[in-house]
Amino acid sequence: MPDWAVELAGWVPAIVIPVATFLQLLQIVRSRSVDGVSWVSWALFGIANVGVYVFTEKWLAPQSLLGFLLSAILDFVIVGIVLRERSRAGR
Repeated sequence: MPDWAVELAGWVPAIVIPVATFLQLLQIVRSRSVDGVSWVSWALFGIANVGVYVFTEKWLAPQSLLGFLLSAILDFVIVGIVLRERSRAGR
């Protein structure tokens, strides 16, 4: 496979994964609702992203930092918001 294709293949998830995660976070913030958001799913996505980040061993590669580590952080932010909001609703 040509080097440019491999490079492109690395950038696709580096852009798509955090953008998709950010869109969910934006929806939560705009709607001020966590209805229908599964904190377990987002926690598992976060754990998986950390796992792939560690597995690649490309600690400082921008594709790994954006696609996996940034996404994991956003995943856990979503989990925190969902748990906080559901805790508040239960009071």
